Amino acid sequence: MDEPDRWRHMRSAPRDGSRILVTIRPSEQGPGAVDLAYWSDGDQFGGEAWRSSDSTPGRIIEYAEPELKCWMPMPSANLDHMTLPSPWEGEDAKELDGSGI
Repeated sequence: MDEPDRWRHMRSAPRDGSRILVTIRPSEQGPGAVDLAYWSDGDQFGGEAWRSSDSTPGRIIEYAEPELKCWMPMPSANLDHMTLPSPWEGEDAKELDGSGI
Protein backbone atom coordinates (compact mmCIF):
# COMPACT_ATOMS: atom_id res chain seq x y z
CA MET A 1 0.00 0.00 0.00
CA ASP A 2 2.14 2.77 -1.32
CA GLU A 3 -0.41 5.57 -0.69
CA PRO A 4 -2.08 4.89 2.66
CA ASP A 5 -4.14 8.11 2.70
CA ARG A 6 -6.05 7.38 -0.49
CA TRP A 7 -9.58 6.02 -0.91
CA ARG A 8 -9.74 2.77 -2.90
CA HIS A 9 -12.43 0.63 -4.56
CA MET A 10 -14.15 -1.82 -2.20
CA ARG A 11 -13.28 -4.73 -4.48
CA SER A 12 -9.65 -4.34 -3.35
CA ALA A 13 -10.46 -4.17 0.40
CA PRO A 14 -8.76 -6.80 2.58
CA ARG A 15 -11.03 -9.62 3.71
CA ASP A 16 -8.69 -10.90 6.40
CA GLY A 17 -10.44 -9.34 9.40
CA SER A 18 -8.17 -6.29 9.59
CA ARG A 19 -9.83 -3.01 10.44
CA ILE A 20 -10.18 -0.41 7.70
CA LEU A 21 -11.95 2.92 7.16
CA VAL A 22 -14.97 2.73 4.86
CA THR A 23 -17.19 5.36 3.27
CA ILE A 24 -20.87 4.51 3.68
CA ARG A 25 -23.02 5.70 0.79
CA PRO A 26 -25.74 8.25 1.59
CA SER A 27 -29.23 6.70 1.82
CA GLU A 28 -32.72 7.41 3.10
CA GLN A 29 -31.33 6.66 6.59
CA GLY A 30 -28.89 9.57 6.41
CA PRO A 31 -25.93 11.23 4.72
CA GLY A 32 -22.73 9.46 3.77
CA ALA A 33 -20.31 8.82 6.61
CA VAL A 34 -17.01 7.17 7.48
CA ASP A 35 -16.89 4.11 9.74
CA LEU A 36 -14.27 1.70 11.05
CA ALA A 37 -15.10 -1.76 9.69
CA TYR A 38 -13.74 -5.26 9.11
CA TRP A 39 -14.68 -8.30 7.01
CA SER A 40 -16.28 -11.20 8.88
CA ASP A 41 -16.48 -14.68 7.39
CA GLY A 42 -19.58 -15.23 9.51
CA ASP A 43 -20.17 -16.75 12.91
CA GLN A 44 -23.03 -17.50 15.31
CA PHE A 45 -23.90 -13.77 15.36
CA GLY A 46 -24.28 -13.19 11.63
CA GLY A 47 -23.35 -14.13 8.11
CA GLU A 48 -20.44 -13.22 5.89
CA ALA A 49 -20.37 -9.41 5.60
CA TRP A 50 -18.62 -6.15 6.38
CA ARG A 51 -19.19 -5.28 10.05
CA SER A 52 -18.82 -2.08 11.96
CA SER A 53 -15.85 -2.34 14.28
CA ASP A 54 -17.90 -1.20 17.30
CA SER A 55 -20.46 -4.00 16.86
CA THR A 56 -21.09 -6.21 19.86
CA PRO A 57 -22.58 -9.70 19.97
CA GLY A 58 -26.33 -9.41 19.65
CA ARG A 59 -26.04 -5.93 18.11
CA ILE A 60 -24.06 -6.54 14.93
CA ILE A 61 -23.98 -3.69 12.43
CA GLU A 62 -23.49 -5.27 9.01
CA TYR A 63 -23.01 -3.46 5.73
CA ALA A 64 -24.07 -4.96 2.43
CA GLU A 65 -21.48 -4.54 -0.31
CA PRO A 66 -23.54 -1.86 -2.17
CA GLU A 67 -23.75 0.26 1.01
CA LEU A 68 -20.00 0.84 1.02
CA LYS A 69 -18.47 3.17 -1.53
CA CYS A 70 -14.72 2.86 -0.88
CA TRP A 71 -12.10 2.02 1.74
CA MET A 72 -8.79 3.26 3.13
CA PRO A 73 -6.20 1.58 5.37
CA MET A 74 -6.11 2.66 8.98
CA PRO A 75 -3.59 5.47 9.43
CA SER A 76 -0.55 4.42 11.40
CA ALA A 77 0.64 6.28 14.46
CA ASN A 78 3.69 8.44 13.88
CA LEU A 79 5.73 7.62 16.97
CA ASP A 80 8.43 10.15 16.05
CA HIS A 81 5.98 13.02 16.62
CA MET A 82 4.35 11.68 19.77
CA THR A 83 5.70 13.34 22.89
CA LEU A 84 4.61 13.51 26.48
CA PRO A 85 4.70 16.75 28.44
CA SER A 86 7.59 17.26 30.81
CA PRO A 87 6.88 16.50 34.47
CA TRP A 88 5.99 19.38 36.80
CA GLU A 89 9.12 21.01 38.16
CA GLY A 90 7.60 23.92 40.09
CA GLU A 91 8.55 24.87 43.64
CA ASP A 92 5.13 24.81 45.23
CA ALA A 93 1.91 22.87 44.64
CA LYS A 94 0.00 26.19 45.11
CA GLU A 95 1.18 27.12 41.60
CA LEU A 96 -0.92 24.29 40.16
CA ASP A 97 -4.65 24.44 39.45
CA GLY A 98 -6.66 22.61 42.10
CA SER A 99 -5.83 21.34 45.53
CA GLY A 100 -3.83 18.28 44.50
CA ILE A 101 -6.24 15.92 46.24
